[in-house]
Amino acid sequence: MSKYRNQNTLFYIDALLKFSNYSKAADSLYISQPYLTQVIKRIENELDCQIINRSELPYRLTEQGKVYYDYLGSLETVYSNMRRKITAITDMNKQTIKIGILPSIGTYLIPLFLPKFLSLFPECQIELVEDIPENNEKRLMNGEIDFWVGQNSSNLAPNLLAVSWGKHRYYAVIPKSCELYQEETAIIEPDSIAIEDLLRQKLVLTSKGSAIRMQVDHLLSIYKIKPDIVIESSEIATVKHLAMANMGVTFVPESLPLESCPSKYNIYILPVDRLNIDYFIAHLGNRELSVPDTGLLDSFLRYKDTAHY
Repeated sequence: MSKYRNQNTLFYIDALLKFSNYSKAADSLYISQPYLTQVIKRIENELDCQIINRSELPYRLTEQGKVYYDYLGSLETVYSNMRRKITAITDMNKQTIKIGILPSIGTYLIPLFLPKFLSLFPECQIELVEDIPENNEKRLMNGEIDFWVGQNSSNLAPNLLAVSWGKHRYYAVIPKSCELYQEETAIIEPDSIAIEDLLRQKLVLTSKGSAIRMQVDHLLSIYKIKPDIVIESSEIATVKHLAMANMGVTFVPESLPLESCPSKYNIYILPVDRLNIDYFIAHLGNRELSVPDTGLLDSFLRYKDTAHY
């Protein structure tokens, strides 16, 4: 069984156990439901047993499934350790640092702190693992990556340590088609629109699993609002431009460039206690950090003091 298949099979099983639904699990993994069904069926045929009990909710691993799941996890750990040892032998003078990050925030964050770090540690090599936060957190927990750069550190697993930039605001983009739009107004006065009124509009949102989407979904559940979602995208920049093009209201971090255009849309500053973003870089709490590792954390943290929003 290939390394690629081992890793993805773990993600597939985790998603099925989380959602207890093939369609929802497939959506969270960005694969088709028939493909996910085919993968699980093929594994169960190979093992000649059922690995997931799907006869009742929530889904649970069967006893055979628990053995198989532990086996896959052990293979991931062995593979990761093997890669680290080979890297260390191949080039004794270089350290490779693997960083997991969501592509949409990597576009913004990586150029801010990584060039400074590499100027201080030119002997280091950086390998980016661009994937959704849920997958990169698992990689970090399994020791497959060294750091995970993400948003909103409050939900981190207990055995992870992080340094962050603190809380920053989100903006709502309110297009002309929205009933809340105010003519020829670039920035709407803060605290003048109730958050639940924004959530009841046609929405353009980032995909499930993103930091902002989890916060928006939480607010929707609090206010018991069934959202009218026009379209979703994994890219925050795409979401922003769709809102600016009159498709619906969306929410973007203040770190994302947003030009004012009052004839087409308003910008509304959201209360930081309701929606906020907290960029962080995390590592395993029990991992001994090298000098370059510490330098990377320091480069990330130092940028916070020079950033302007």
